[in-house]
Amino acid sequence: MAKLASDSRQLQRAGANLQVFAGIAAGRRLKGNGPASCALAMLLFAAMVALGGCKKPRYDSSTPALAVDAMAQMVKDGRPELLPTMIDIEAREVTFSDGVTEASAISDVKKKTGDMLAQLWRVSKKLQAKYPADVAKELAKGGSWANRSGFGDVFTSVMSDPFGWLDANRSRLVVDDLGDGTAAFTIDGKQVLGGTLAMRETSDGWRIAVPVNLIRGSGYFPETREEWAVLAYMMIAVENALADFENELDTGKFKNLTAASERAGRMIAESAVAQGIIFAMMKQKGDGTKAGAPSGAIELKVGKDSVQIGSTGDVQKDLGQAGDMMRKQAEP
Repeated sequence: MAKLASDSRQLQRAGANLQVFAGIAAGRRLKGNGPASCALAMLLFAAMVALGGCKKPRYDSSTPALAVDAMAQMVKDGRPELLPTMIDIEAREVTFSDGVTEASAISDVKKKTGDMLAQLWRVSKKLQAKYPADVAKELAKGGSWANRSGFGDVFTSVMSDPFGWLDANRSRLVVDDLGDGTAAFTIDGKQVLGGTLAMRETSDGWRIAVPVNLIRGSGYFPETREEWAVLAYMMIAVENALADFENELDTGKFKNLTAASERAGRMIAESAVAQGIIFAMMKQKGDGTKAGAPSGAIELKVGKDSVQIGSTGDVQKDLGQAGDMMRKQAEP
């Protein structure tokens, strides 16, 4: 009771001081202790508490290292939908025919990506709760999905802990501030993805920089409103596939993690590849051809190696080859 009385007195003094402050700001002093003046004082007090003065942002990205730590913390906090906000894609000063700017189109893709990641997070948590022994065995293998071979193995690794790589490898991941507004990633002293993965300082803090010019040179960077829309729809398609899989998972139809993950992988692949083929067809030349990939196929290139997904009619086989290619590139 004594503490309550003390707190009450402190609050009254603060309210009185704020009444004076508010009155001065309005060009007059407030008089009396009427309901209106007390209510205003309490409102201002609450506002000052909410603003928090010099309190640091929840996810500090003021340096390259802190930005990476922020991403790891987002995952720990169960907020994977925020991860796309840590990616910077330089937009052209372009306004499409429907009035949408490229910057707005990029923002929409990032938002849809965040929604998809949130759904992936929910599904992975359900898998971990439903098959704890299988997940523990999978995680004990170590490495990441890029080190796996074959469709089923890749997706079992992904679905077990889709966001665990960053936390598990944070100590190995170093970000060097180059002093020119950019920073470079290295793992165990080696450049990540041949040095193409970097960070850039923006007005919002440090962000992962998408190498727009490099991707645009490949011919597969979105250039039109429709192409950006297809990317957004791809994220929606994957999110919906994950939601459908979650419904199946809730029925208890899968006997183990492998069976569940393979089913999830097939559903995701069918949805993503369908949108990917649409995007690839949109990027074809006027004569209906695209250098390096047959009509209707998606060419995935990592370094000097490439895999054409959708060219054989066996999507699972193509994705397995893509996993093998990534594993090879990940090897020291």
